[in-house]
Amino acid sequence: MADICEMCAHFVSDDELGDYCSVSLDEDEMERFLTQNVKGCNYFQLYDEYKIVRKQN
Repeated sequence: MADICEMCAHFVSDDELGDYCSVSLDEDEMERFLTQNVKGCNYFQLYDEYKIVRKQN
């Protein structure tokens, strides 16, 4: 799952805090997320840095 997280728009890589997901989850959602009791992340959004450029053209 870590490889998929790195391609997500919510993935934050910080030198001081480490890697984390910037989505605000409640306590139950966080438990399911951390124990990976979900088949796929419902919050996954593909990070596409060229999305804005395509809209401009």
